[in-house]
Amino acid sequence: MSEEKKRGFFKRLVDGLAKTRNSIKEGIDNVFSGFSKIDEDFYEELEEILIMADIGVKTTENIMESLREKVKEQKIKEPSECKELLINSIKEQMHVDENAYDFENQKSIILLIGVNGVGKTTTTGKLAGQYKSDGKKVLLCAADTFRAAAIEQLTEWSKRANVDIISTYEGADPAAVVFDAISAAKARKTDILLCDTAGRLHNKKNLMEELKKINRIIEKEYPEAHKETFIVLDGTTGQNALNQAKQFSEVTNINGIILTKLDGTAKGGIAIAIQSELNIPVKFIGVGEKIEDLQKFDADSFVNALFE
Repeated sequence: MSEEKKRGFFKRLVDGLAKTRNSIKEGIDNVFSGFSKIDEDFYEELEEILIMADIGVKTTENIMESLREKVKEQKIKEPSECKELLINSIKEQMHVDENAYDFENQKSIILLIGVNGVGKTTTTGKLAGQYKSDGKKVLLCAADTFRAAAIEQLTEWSKRANVDIISTYEGADPAAVVFDAISAAKARKTDILLCDTAGRLHNKKNLMEELKKINRIIEKEYPEAHKETFIVLDGTTGQNALNQAKQFSEVTNINGIILTKLDGTAKGGIAIAIQSELNIPVKFIGVGEKIEDLQKFDADSFVNALFE
């Protein structure tokens, strides 16, 4: 990526995280300027600010523990000298082993899961647009057959991104649509097949059972493809997003997280909590409406943007 493009990305990130940054930065700056020494009150005040930004109790405890160790080791006495250490302690919490995007350079099928209303269909469309502009051959699969609106919305995205879509009628079997999409992906030598799935089922059918069925079809019909399962979470819901990720990860193996709507919330710290607690990498974050506002997640850039 060119330097200019990187700067543009970072500016969008900084702008998109404005609400979160205002809540964290102001509080933290006040602590650093309001305390003349590093004591228990100083640490407690910092801890409270991090928890309020939805970084989560467990993750905050880890950050504070790391900060205390650094202060002790480096014999730091001035609160103002702690800021860089705090930023580094936050970054440490976010480094998970597997934060790769290797799937983009091989034949892949990407399954997008999550509850309704998190921006799953829009995210699927944005990814299609990005991969298409990267020169990839992309195919969309409308496997959320329980909402006519989802099929229509994804069809609209397919036109906007100029990519093909495999869809069917409302109420059809989602696994059957995925089966058809796999056949089409093979025949058309598709690079990336993106499948939008249901977030809730209208009848007695169990959503998790439906996901297992889709997974079985993929394993049987498309074993040669690299499979990624991304859970899409709404950043504005904070800790609730973390709970959703936990529930889904109990029934299916999640490779990555996509956090949407971070521009509309002061709870952007949830990205730190999720990656730290679940040890699942955040792969993309949404910081606005445009296609390019869905960005690849980089822990260092994210934390830098919070303190910019």
